[in-house]
Amino acid sequence: MPSADAADATPAAAAPPRAAISHVIFDMDGLLLDTEGFYTAVQEKILARYGMVFDWSVKAKMMGKTTAESTRILFEECGLTGLLTPEEFLEERETMLKELLPTSVAMPGVLRLIHHLHTNGIPLAVATGTHKHHFALKTQNHQEIFSLMHHIVTGDDPDVKAGKPSPDIFLAAMRRFECDVGPSNCLVFEDAPLGVAAAKTAGMHVLMVPDARLDVSHHKEADQVLSSLLDFNPSAWGLPVFKD
Repeated sequence: MPSADAADATPAAAAPPRAAISHVIFDMDGLLLDTEGFYTAVQEKILARYGMVFDWSVKAKMMGKTTAESTRILFEECGLTGLLTPEEFLEERETMLKELLPTSVAMPGVLRLIHHLHTNGIPLAVATGTHKHHFALKTQNHQEIFSLMHHIVTGDDPDVKAGKPSPDIFLAAMRRFECDVGPSNCLVFEDAPLGVAAAKTAGMHVLMVPDARLDVSHHKEADQVLSSLLDFNPSAWGLPVFKD
């Protein structure tokens, strides 16, 4: 009969996985690539000209929205109507973004996670509200990441009838995997509240990696919240463990 000491030394059983995940879908801006700061800087610069401040309460409402919808929100929240037109705003913003977007860098932990999942045969996809022309600018120096994706769905894809928080983009991404996969077997990585809401509406599991400046009240819908992809534990989701 084992001694009490021996029994105490027995390691506790590992916690069961949160879900049986077989496929992974990633948002891009602020999750895979550090691009959100560019949009913030550009909007701050334009608003400063009118003595206005672009703060995170406004940004939180805009994150994950289509360009048209986020512009509408910005004009409403900041009272820009009559100072310049949405078309003038977008033209000026586009000029600045064209210089900034190609300089984007990968977020911490991205390369390690993408290579690990791909090496272990986990099908990967990107579902981003970014349109194709901006996607090309942002990713031109990051083919090491995006070449490993099974497919990529952008915000101007014909199957995306409505932007986040509509589930369209995540459902489109799920349907393009080669096998018959259901929403409950998909794990979505997101940084934006609207993206989290879209993935949950699609019936998927969501791991959120929010900007530290985002109010914690926006975290509640996510199944798990991490401060960085470096903190991700694949085995908690039934995925292969890191070897290093």
